[in-house]
Amino acid sequence: MIIHIYVAHPRVGALVTSCLDQGRLWPDPLIQLNPSFQYAGTIDDLVSEAVLHSECTRIFRAGKDKGEGKPLRLYQHQADAIRRARAGRNYVLTTGTGSGKSLAYIVPIVDHVLRHGSGRGIQAIVVYPMNALANSQFGELQKFLQLGYPDGKGPVTFARYTGQERDEERNAIVAKPPDILLTNYVMLELILTRVYEKQLVKAAQGLRFLVLDELHTYRGRQGADVALLVRRSREFFGAKQLQVVGTSATLAGPGTYDPQQTEVAEVASVLFGAEVTPSDVIGETLQRATPEESRDDPKFLAALKARVEDPHATSPTSYAAFVADPLSSWIEGTFGVFRDSVSQRIRRRRPRCLTGADGAALELSRTTGTSEHRAKKAIEEALLAGYTCERNPATGFPAFAFRLHQFISRGDTIYASLESEDQRYLTLNRQQFVPGDRKKVLLLWCSAASAGKSTTVSGGWKSQIPARSPTFRANSRTGATMAIRGLAFSTTVQRIRGHRARSKSCQNCQRTG
Repeated sequence: MIIHIYVAHPRVGALVTSCLDQGRLWPDPLIQLNPSFQYAGTIDDLVSEAVLHSECTRIFRAGKDKGEGKPLRLYQHQADAIRRARAGRNYVLTTGTGSGKSLAYIVPIVDHVLRHGSGRGIQAIVVYPMNALANSQFGELQKFLQLGYPDGKGPVTFARYTGQERDEERNAIVAKPPDILLTNYVMLELILTRVYEKQLVKAAQGLRFLVLDELHTYRGRQGADVALLVRRSREFFGAKQLQVVGTSATLAGPGTYDPQQTEVAEVASVLFGAEVTPSDVIGETLQRATPEESRDDPKFLAALKARVEDPHATSPTSYAAFVADPLSSWIEGTFGVFRDSVSQRIRRRRPRCLTGADGAALELSRTTGTSEHRAKKAIEEALLAGYTCERNPATGFPAFAFRLHQFISRGDTIYASLESEDQRYLTLNRQQFVPGDRKKVLLLWCSAASAGKSTTVSGGWKSQIPARSPTFRANSRTGATMAIRGLAFSTTVQRIRGHRARSKSCQNCQRTG
């Protein structure tokens, strides 16, 4: 999206243009590749090892909504979590978005119910910070535990109890508690305190699993409240053998892998009121799609240089050729993953801009000796080709799946000092005084009732301020809006608001886009 804003007032226009050129409201987007997770067999493999109940083979199948389905493949972190649960350990899963974290606790819970029998009360409670997450997981449980069974009645029962249910639904849950209860921390608090839910407390005696999804949301006062809630739940439910499980995509701070695991274990232990060891903090195990490049290897650098210099070169369309392309290897190492020199684990790269002083295009330009423009075009073409080329034959996923992180700031107001137009200090930074001179107050640059009239602005100060002076404010739907008191000009996808039928340009500003 490119928007050009023109302001008639020369000094104000220059200030606005300068701020926009510097990315004040919308900086360059950050790019990040979604990494590939390492696989570790299937559900059927764990069943054959007696880690899981035999019925799990029928329950957890991929593509059940389209027929019989096929054995569900597991990522390494999912298999590790299932084994930890089978050993009776408390554990925390810290893996990225889209890594299947929910299966890392749903599979062990279902396995436990299958081994101990359904209908014995609530055996697992899963707590979500938002109802939307509970609703999403409810749909996943329907797919696994109902599809493929007569009348949709599987061997394990579940229910959602988040406060959004109708009275008859709540009454049915209280009268016949499920094996698995999906809820939120507010409703769990109410279950422990309201007389109406006493039946649920009774049904959850000897609770085996308590899961907290999205652990990173429980911080500060809310974190303290939830920590006490966990302790009360353990006491109310008489859960002497309670296993606590936590998941989060963003929990650890900066640093190397082992110190991060230790830090997460300490936080989780405090939150749960039960020990979580660093070895029971399960991180993601990643793998590269392309060969690991060596940026000190003359042969690799020569191949990369030849690939980028050729203006007619395009990315291969077959998967095998695409991942063998030296530019693909460079892109994955730049936007995707790197090998930790301490732990030797493959870890995610932080999102990075394509352009700018720290941009990837400039780095590739310096590495290959080509122009930054040519390097930028080569990277853009390869990223898009990762979607259009043949998919990974083993997984069915695109060769490269990248994300753009675009941050759009809340719009600002122009502040000005009460001086003549040629001397007036202008800034978009909210502050009380002109820097270096506390005798000069900065005020909102706002519109007057009519042009050329003396207007009281603040505290009795008076100044001749031109009418219809521009201010800026954000628009949540379109990204940015330039507003003029009583008028509003936004991007082309939204009609002009507050200006009704006027289509002619305003006398003080014009917008084109």
